[in-house]
Amino acid sequence: MKPIKVGLLGLGTVGGGTANVLARNADEIARRAGREIRITHAAAREVNPAVNTSGIELCDDAFAVVNNPEVDIIVELIGGYDPARQLVLQAIENGKHVVTANKALIAMHGNEIFEAAQKKGVMVAFEAGVAGGIPIIKALREGLAANQIEWLAGIINGTGNFILTEMRDKGRDFADVLAEAQALGYAEADPTFDVEGIDAAHKLTILASIAFGVPLQFEKTYTEGISKITREDVNYAEQLGYRIKHLGVTRKTDKGIELRVHPTLIPERRLIANVDGVMNAVLVQGDAVGPTLYYGAGAGSEPTASAVVADVIDVARTMTVDPENRVPHLAFQPNALSDTPVLPMEQIVTAYYLRMQAADRPGVLAEVTQILGEQGISIEAMIQKEPKEGESVASIIMLTQRIVESQMNEAIRGIESLDVIAGDVTRIRLEHLDR
Repeated sequence: MKPIKVGLLGLGTVGGGTANVLARNADEIARRAGREIRITHAAAREVNPAVNTSGIELCDDAFAVVNNPEVDIIVELIGGYDPARQLVLQAIENGKHVVTANKALIAMHGNEIFEAAQKKGVMVAFEAGVAGGIPIIKALREGLAANQIEWLAGIINGTGNFILTEMRDKGRDFADVLAEAQALGYAEADPTFDVEGIDAAHKLTILASIAFGVPLQFEKTYTEGISKITREDVNYAEQLGYRIKHLGVTRKTDKGIELRVHPTLIPERRLIANVDGVMNAVLVQGDAVGPTLYYGAGAGSEPTASAVVADVIDVARTMTVDPENRVPHLAFQPNALSDTPVLPMEQIVTAYYLRMQAADRPGVLAEVTQILGEQGISIEAMIQKEPKEGESVASIIMLTQRIVESQMNEAIRGIESLDVIAGDVTRIRLEHLDR
């Protein structure tokens, strides 16, 4: 059987890792795929000398690779929205299968891309777009296909997890750890996508669509970053038996689908609460299987290349299969996707951690609890810290029971309007992840 010819777009961190893994494991990959898989063409502006480019025809024009009639599969590892979108759509128009690690592209333009691929009878594979080397998409789409997925929660950005881990373990401030993450190459010079949750929201959008069979809806994903988390919040959470993680959560309810990324308190005994450093993990609750946890490297050259090459092997295996019998891109048949609504954040029900700075005088706590009581909010636990020497405000930390977000918003507005409260109330959502 003739070899599969791959055209690689981008020879950066992941592209270089993909070339090296395909070359190093060529024999094993051929045994699994049933035929040789060979990168024959690649487009890149620069090539790292550590990348094995033996037998690869190099150029700097990605469209030349996409339009080359010899190439069977296009692997897009450029990233971003453009020109990646045009390249992928052109590859599909040319009748080529596509493998990509571009979560932003899939989250924003996946509906359009999958529709084009369906019409042309080609595959678009994107395992490496979510959680690096962890095969979470394959698990959701195939391994858990017998289940109704009830919810999933994931640590799906290694940079944010590294920062929160360092803040907890070493008592460091956010800005200090962020600077180190940038120096280590974990965070970009502009870290907005990582620390403000946009990267995680791209990934959660994809996971939710596969879990619940709905179209990709990135614009409806609630997104909140970790830049306002202080080491005091991390310490108080520990004292209360919780850890703060930057979590992506999606849950199917009777009213619709929750789709949200934000800092979250998790009980310290949960396995996912003990995922530290740059590692990723996704916890999935299925009605038949119960909870399953997927853990591993969420980024990096060869961990991500592992998922890219696995997708290439999958495509190679199914190239002779009737397109109607392939695994659907979003797990459900395209004409069977549901219009289940995504809930606005104001309708989400969860518990909360609240921290406020209050005047150190009698009656303050009574005023705060009265406002909470008016909104039907019960207090689960509380810590009150004495003022530091020379200061006149004390820290009050509360954990509440579960309540609708709109009621908590109203309560926070009321508390912040009190003349005995200094500054804004810090609010972090809390999930027990047991239902």
